[in-house]
Amino acid sequence: MKSLRHFSVGLLTAATLSACSAPTPSSIRQTFRYPLVNGLVPARMTMVTAWDYPKNPLLDTRLDDSTLSREIKWGYRIFTNTPGEAPRFAPGKMSCNNCHLNGGQRERAMPLVGVAGMFPEYNRRAGRLISLGDRIVDCFLRSQNATGRLASDSAVANPADDPALPTPTSREVLAISAYLTWLSRGATMGTNPSSRGRNTLAPATLVPLNALNRSKGEQIYTDRCVSCHGADGQGVAVGDRKAGPLWGPDSWNDGAGAARIYTLAGIIRYAMPYLDPGSLSDEDSQHVAAYINSKPRPAYPFKSLDYQVDPLPSDAVYYPKRK
Repeated sequence: MKSLRHFSVGLLTAATLSACSAPTPSSIRQTFRYPLVNGLVPARMTMVTAWDYPKNPLLDTRLDDSTLSREIKWGYRIFTNTPGEAPRFAPGKMSCNNCHLNGGQRERAMPLVGVAGMFPEYNRRAGRLISLGDRIVDCFLRSQNATGRLASDSAVANPADDPALPTPTSREVLAISAYLTWLSRGATMGTNPSSRGRNTLAPATLVPLNALNRSKGEQIYTDRCVSCHGADGQGVAVGDRKAGPLWGPDSWNDGAGAARIYTLAGIIRYAMPYLDPGSLSDEDSQHVAAYINSKPRPAYPFKSLDYQVDPLPSDAVYYPKRK
């Protein structure tokens, strides 16, 4: 059975990922004034590098006017400007790029280079194997709050049952899949990139939820985060760019990964504050995350379908406690 699964996964990914020994062509890699870390923008770089993209399909001279090339480029545009390029699935103001910084190409900011070859993989929230398309759909439903378009009295019991919500075959989902697969060209199929999962806090550093201090988190937020995110959490404009809203109706909903305190704390710990990333301690990052996740945000209407196989994580604070 094991060999059959590996064979089927190989068939699925071989059509989209190039050979693992293939070098990264210079035509798709930009040159910056600082050294990259395994092809990624280093975690300690500040906001001045926020719009650096080591691999940018819009500049890849090998991409032509074929359908696949156009979809890769559109997927990149959706990723970096989700509300503008995919408004039907992003009713708020969050972009994929708000969490996966630098187009998914920044160290310790949930980079996505090389991850396409890891799917299908087991997802604890879903309690099953999921595809890359499934994972992108989940991000639309939760981080971009696509479910915000549902009527308040909607009787839909499952997101797959509503034609207004994204599916793995939605054009926008396929375009992002094309971009992420393009980012993974040259990666070893079935092997987790060494950069993956490095934005999580070590278990020994986790502060018990009942010991987290929201008031302390608010003070740290006021001192270290307001310059970019604003006192109201809605983001401060920097030129024509603006940080994504951290709470309120335009932010991620309460079923998103960032709605979990320890998950959000890991993002904060290694990627924020953007003027001095990595300068907050493990503990302070958790206090800030507790403060942010004490704020109102859209409700994900299908939380009852989550964690039906695996236990509900302790930091999933928006979920009703289960026996």
